[in-house]
Amino acid sequence: KPPSHQTPYGTLCHHRTVVLPNTFFLPDAIKKHQKSLSAWFSNQPNEERQFGPSFSLDAVHVDPVIRESSLEQILKPSPDLTIQHQLQQPCRRVISLQNLFDVDACGRQVKNVVLYGTVGTGKSTLIKKLVVDWCHGLLPRFELVIPFSCEDLSHSHVPISLRRLITKKYQHLRDVVPLLGSSNLKVLFILNGLERLNLDFRLAGTELCCDANEPVPPSAIVVNLLRKYLLPEASIIVTTRPSAVRRIPGKYVGRYAEICGFSDTNLQKLYFQLRLSQPGCDGENNVASRSGEQDNLVEMLSRNLERQNQIAAACFLPSYCWLVCTTLHFLYFTRTVPPSQTLSGIYTSFLRLNFSGEVLDSTDPTKISMMKYVAKTVGKLAHEGVMSRKTSFTEEDLQQCFEVEMKTESELNQLEVFRSDVFRFFLTPCVQPGKEHTFVFTIPAMQEYLAALYVVLGEKKTLMQKVGKEVSEIIGKVSEDAAVVLSIISKVLPLRFLPVLFNLLKMFPRFFSRLSGKGRDTIARTMAEELFKEEDYYNDDVLDQINSSILGVEGPMRHPDEAADDEVFELFPIFMGGILSRRNRAILEQLGCSIKNLAAFEIAKAMKKTVIRNSRKGLPPSELMDYLFFLHEFQNERFTAEAVRSLRTINLSSVKMTPLKCSVLASVIGSTNHEVEELNLTSCNLDSSSLRTLFPILLRCKFLHLQLNSLGPDACKEIRDLLLHDKCAVNNLRLGNNPIGEQGAQYLAEALAGNRSLTQLSLLHTALGDRGVELIAQHLAENQQLQEINLGYNSLTDTAALRDAASQHPSLHLYFNDISEDGKRALDSLRMDRDGVRALVFLTAGTDVSDYWSSILNVVHKNLPFWDRERVRQHLTIILQDLESSRRQTVNPWRKAKFLRVESEVKKMLGKLQHGTL
Repeated sequence: KPPSHQTPYGTLCHHRTVVLPNTFFLPDAIKKHQKSLSAWFSNQPNEERQFGPSFSLDAVHVDPVIRESSLEQILKPSPDLTIQHQLQQPCRRVISLQNLFDVDACGRQVKNVVLYGTVGTGKSTLIKKLVVDWCHGLLPRFELVIPFSCEDLSHSHVPISLRRLITKKYQHLRDVVPLLGSSNLKVLFILNGLERLNLDFRLAGTELCCDANEPVPPSAIVVNLLRKYLLPEASIIVTTRPSAVRRIPGKYVGRYAEICGFSDTNLQKLYFQLRLSQPGCDGENNVASRSGEQDNLVEMLSRNLERQNQIAAACFLPSYCWLVCTTLHFLYFTRTVPPSQTLSGIYTSFLRLNFSGEVLDSTDPTKISMMKYVAKTVGKLAHEGVMSRKTSFTEEDLQQCFEVEMKTESELNQLEVFRSDVFRFFLTPCVQPGKEHTFVFTIPAMQEYLAALYVVLGEKKTLMQKVGKEVSEIIGKVSEDAAVVLSIISKVLPLRFLPVLFNLLKMFPRFFSRLSGKGRDTIARTMAEELFKEEDYYNDDVLDQINSSILGVEGPMRHPDEAADDEVFELFPIFMGGILSRRNRAILEQLGCSIKNLAAFEIAKAMKKTVIRNSRKGLPPSELMDYLFFLHEFQNERFTAEAVRSLRTINLSSVKMTPLKCSVLASVIGSTNHEVEELNLTSCNLDSSSLRTLFPILLRCKFLHLQLNSLGPDACKEIRDLLLHDKCAVNNLRLGNNPIGEQGAQYLAEALAGNRSLTQLSLLHTALGDRGVELIAQHLAENQQLQEINLGYNSLTDTAALRDAASQHPSLHLYFNDISEDGKRALDSLRMDRDGVRALVFLTAGTDVSDYWSSILNVVHKNLPFWDRERVRQHLTIILQDLESSRRQTVNPWRKAKFLRVESEVKKMLGKLQHGTL
């Protein structure tokens, strides 16, 4: 670079390319700046990375609606706190991000723009997109963009010049900074999060400054930039929450614009389409199946939005659209569960993304964090709703929670800021007919999360518990400093009690420590009681409930006059456990909500006995799934190991075992190595990938139910590997009503040849056919442990190797097959007392009724919903004819009576079958 004294250009000229010595190098410096900014603003937080590398800002961004506003509209009291009211004002013009600096209605050039919006409307994301667009050449209006974080500026009070501030933050601009104010370079300053700064536009508070080289406090730089006293030609975008808009005098603002989120459901649908259809969303290589599942999710979600129900109201906020997609990703595309990935973790991270440790009001001396204020106020409302089993709240309910304890000017100011900036993030008017004047939580599960946070933070305490906690902490820090102790106690107790209490402090300081510790016992009892609350039994498990709340319930809609189902709050105790995990406590600490390690340890210790005792009672399948999910969310390995060690029988029949639930089951039961007596996974929508996930658990099960799961040949490969494993403990395996077929039979035959644990195997109604049974029969001789095999309802004929199969095993079930009378007689010739074999083909055994007739009819009754009714009717008719024929052949009156009884049962079943009542 040539020295400045060698250049002939020393003063401002009309041609920008020859203004100053460094102008020749300007494009390179700005390109480096663009590259640096693009890398920084494109960097996604950890919460985004769980979606995979394809989820970039460019790939999934949808611009929210921006409406032009005015200071009068901002300051005007709103008659309605609804999001819809803010978005559906026809007089407010929609404006795009690129047109914010167009001339105003009077033809004046706009230089300062205030872009405001409540929490969750997408201010920060919009600014990120704006910067990235400029870096990619999509914002040609400006030649240089300089973003500043007001949070960053608020932490520094040391005087600094504007030029030094820029080069300190962006070193690539050191050659560009001298041009500021000396050329017509088109510059845009971005001041993100103005509510973090305390600005004073009075001359007495902030002096005028037009010199970019003069050191002044960062807040003074911001004030003079907005005054247009410093770099008057620069354009400025300010983002802020509504409560801070008035901090900038209206005369310094050229345009107000409100970010209104996704006011059109088409924008919501577009966001979901982009987000859920991204490559790599589910981490699978099978493009066809992935695309089909993702398209189905988007379609169900779109239909639910079109119904204009509560989720459509929630998704006005882009933040909640993000939460919906994250939850769906968690529910549908989680193949393995890393320790950090829990539902509580998603909600905690969601709050961190939106609040990130912000204080409610930077002008308030208490500096209470926004999340702490929410936990104390909204959390109280949420908890009272959970305890009284209600999800909608009146204005009186809100006043009770927010205003009943208002005593000072500071508290009233905090409430005003909360109502302006945060209220709509958590609460929205109910869209259900007849409840338009009540409020509900924007996302139903958020009510249970905040209620759990309210309890775990210890906000639900008696007066004495509050005093005990405060005093015990103070004594530990300052011993018996009377002034400090009195200042603390006077906040919660009347003055007349102070002398007595102060004497107690001197004599019994440990009493107060014990008193404050009782709050942890209360938390533990609340968790245990809510986890095993009996009126919540027989609901869908919580994961299915969340799924239904997002995707809706397919089928006829509920009539408006129809009574609603009782509200259930099964997520509440699960969230309490999840919030106590180490990772979530660390994030909540960043948000100003501190939960100490000792408190979490004592809560776990207090609830351990209750949880283990209740889990032994035997829970319905969906409640057992919730219990396992609670243990997973708790993320306490020692606690989980002790809790599941008592689970010897696990019945999850009819629970839809998604990949996530399979991972949770494997993770929780895998915390110990104890043997499982029985695992019932009947009708659980299992497939081969589910079996792979559950493989370590299946190895330890003695009695394994896998009926009614559509398990085909691929799944049989996994079952073969399971049975051939040297640690396999399975001795009773039920595979009935699965489409195993001939190919699956080949895999099972290989398994039987090498397995040494199995004694009972049911292949009832598995489409084996004659060839499948022949494959199995060829390997049966190599297995000496198998005592019973059920091949009923498999379309077997006399050509199948039935006699060979029967001769190898003491008990062979062959009912409901197409076996002729000759075949039946051949099998009947095999006798237990002579050959050690019992073949069950019909309900008769020679001239007597089979001892197993009731078992066979019971199997038919249980499986009728899954079998071909016409074929069952034909088989029952044949059975009835066989019974009548055998009865006529016997002369024994007792046997005749027995035949008549069985005939009566079969006739009843046929009658019900014909009338459709069975």
